[in-house]
This record gives sequence, structure tokens and C-alpha cells, in this order.
Amino acid sequence: MITSTTQSNNSNKRANQLLMVGLLTLSLAACNDNDNEEMAVTPEQPVVTPVEPDMEYGYTITLTNLTYAQPLSPVAVVLHDEATMWQVGQPASIALEKLAEGGDNTELLSLEGNLATMSSEGPVPPGSSVSLDITTTEEMANYLTVVSMLVNTNDAFSGLTGVDISTLTVDQEKSWRLAVYDSGTEKNDEAMGTIPGPADGGVGFDAVRNDIDLVGYHSGVVSKDDGLSNSVLTQAHRFDNPAIKLTITRTK
Repeated sequence: MITSTTQSNNSNKRANQLLMVGLLTLSLAACNDNDNEEMAVTPEQPVVTPVEPDMEYGYTITLTNLTYAQPLSPVAVVLHDEATMWQVGQPASIALEKLAEGGDNTELLSLEGNLATMSSEGPVPPGSSVSLDITTTEEMANYLTVVSMLVNTNDAFSGLTGVDISTLTVDQEKSWRLAVYDSGTEKNDEAMGTIPGPADGGVGFDAVRNDIDLVGYHSGVVSKDDGLSNSVLTQAHRFDNPAIKLTITRTK
């Protein structure tokens, strides 16, 4: 016969066993939670490297027309690598011919190798000045070309080309007084219909080259006042050298 005492003891044992199983389960669960926490991998944050802005180079080009009655065509300013756009004793390019005969700088400004370009909005009257600001981030833009046509001529132009500006420091300036060139692509006959400026209003560029086809220094205007009877120019259109004062100032 099973007594009540025995039943009570068995019940206590059973209860203790259940308690132990419960504690063991809780312990294992806690261990698993710890393991999960230890095994959890925090994703690495990407390293963001700050992007340095490109170095910017800036210049102000100031051109003054020193002539008495020779408006200058829209001024072309080009920054480029080491090269020249004309050379005394060598034929003019088509781009230079179009500028020197008609004042059109479009093709010269679009030449391959140009790294930064700028043009004045219109002609520069005699005695007037124009300033142009040009900037670039191109490290190789170390050379400067500035050019303009004397529009009351057949094919005279003034400027400089391939000037090294790499050593200029910020706020430093450099100036030149510039002579006049002859593109050698059109005879200097000063005839009616051949001068694109206000003295005549004639045609500009002509693809036919009827002169020596070599760039040289211009010998000057003759004019009808000095014996060239078919000339549409007067003594007022004559010019002395220099015809242009040019100043470049580095701003950046």
C-alpha cells in the first residue's frame, strides 16, 4: 500500500525535476542569446574621402585700342598648351585668315587644342578699352593668345600668341604694347568693296589668296590722301606701332 507520505515525497521529487528542467532551459536560452549577440556583425561604415575641388586659374585681360580711327574686331582670348597660332614668315591658317580679313574669330576660338576661350561682345572703338575675365581648371592652360583685326584694312591684325603665363602669381600683372601684322592673304589695295570696316563696309573673308601668303609685319595704310587714288581710306586710318596695349592680371 502506498501511503500519503510516499505520494507526497514523489510529488516533491517531480516538482524539483520540473524546476531543474526549467532552470536548465532558461540557462541555455540565455547562453544562446549571448552567443547571438557575440556573433552579430556590425556592418562596416564606408570611408568617405572628401573630394578636393579642381584648382581654378583666373585671369583678367585688358586691351586698349591705341589707334585714331581703326576699330578693332571682337577680341579673341585663348588659353592653350604650348603652341602658336601664327608665325612671321609662315602662311596664315584659315582660322587666322578669316579673322584678319573679316574680323570673324569664330573658327579661331573653336580650334582643337584650345583649353579656354573668350571673346568680347563687339568691336573695340579707337581710344577705348575692354576687359575680359577668363577661368579654367586645365593645368596645361599655360599659354595665352590674344588677337583682333584692324577692321579698316584689308587683312591687318594685332595681338600676341603662345605667351607663357605659367609663372604669373595671383595679383601679378604683365603688359605689352603690340605691333600690327599683315596676314599676307589679301593685297593691301585699300580698294572699294574690300575693307569690312565702317570706312567701306566691303566684304570680309575671301578664300582666294592674292598676296604673298606669308604672315609679316604690316607696312601701314597708304590712303588716298597719300597718293593711292583708288583707296577708300584717308590719312585718319593710318596707324602707328604700337596699336594695342595689352595687360594680363592673374586673379586666381
